[in-house]
Amino acid sequence: MPAMERRLLVAAGVTGLVCAGQVVGGLLTGSLALLSDAAHVFLDTFALLLSYAAIRAAGRPPTDRHTYGYHRMQVLAALVNGATLAAVAVGIFREAILRIREPSPVLAGPMLAVAVAGLLVNLIVAWMLHRHDRDDLNVHSAFLHVVGDALGSVGVIGAGIVILLTGWTIADPLVSLLIGVVILGGAVRVLKRSVHILAEGVPEGISAATVLERLRSVPDVSEVHDLHVWTVSPGYIALSAHVVIADQALSAAEAVMDDLKRVLVDGFGIVHTTIQLECRNCQGAIACLGPGCPERHGGT
Repeated sequence: MPAMERRLLVAAGVTGLVCAGQVVGGLLTGSLALLSDAAHVFLDTFALLLSYAAIRAAGRPPTDRHTYGYHRMQVLAALVNGATLAAVAVGIFREAILRIREPSPVLAGPMLAVAVAGLLVNLIVAWMLHRHDRDDLNVHSAFLHVVGDALGSVGVIGAGIVILLTGWTIADPLVSLLIGVVILGGAVRVLKRSVHILAEGVPEGISAATVLERLRSVPDVSEVHDLHVWTVSPGYIALSAHVVIADQALSAAEAVMDDLKRVLVDGFGIVHTTIQLECRNCQGAIACLGPGCPERHGGT
């Protein structure tokens, strides 16, 4: 089993145990912050298992019905994880507001002990995932779950200390509100990136206009049109384009094709390409990017 898959399974098992401990601790101490954190940890476990399933699915070969394979499963998993993050944040806001209106007693000592144990586990799990979270949106969404829960544990610890020293139980729901804000912020970021990929937007860090200029700068290229750049899944960027060159021998055209692919790999890290060479601009197509472009576009 690959290292990343093994880490996800171990992390899911550990966070599941933490969730059970926090539920018991929250019920015994009456701490909403601890129960809010337990709800987030439960979703951590779900997110980690979902990320594992998505990675396994992405490793399956393409079929005649899914010619790209199942790479998009990782993006769908990130979308679901982002949605669950948003849902739990809304639930926390609701319960915190109710608790502020009607304060309840909280056993600060046991609440503090459970929160410290949860924080230590979350830091270990976050360290396990950190090496891969920037390269994979799916793993990054699971990582945000864990980081959000670690911050939540810090908040619970802070609330426990305040209650222990001052008896001010309102600190518990106030910390829950802060936990909800942190969770919601992470959810919005994951959802934004997931929707951008699913809508086949240009990958982050790449400008379609810049790609167009670089392709046009290749020797013997007179025009580039019908340019499309999109992300199939994190780390899997695809491009298609029509390139107009002079009428020439096939061997010479292959040299131009090699130059085009070299520009894309070296300049943008794009290796999955479909480039159609033409001797004239097909059906009067135009290469235009931006709000000032005419409405006329060419076909394939």
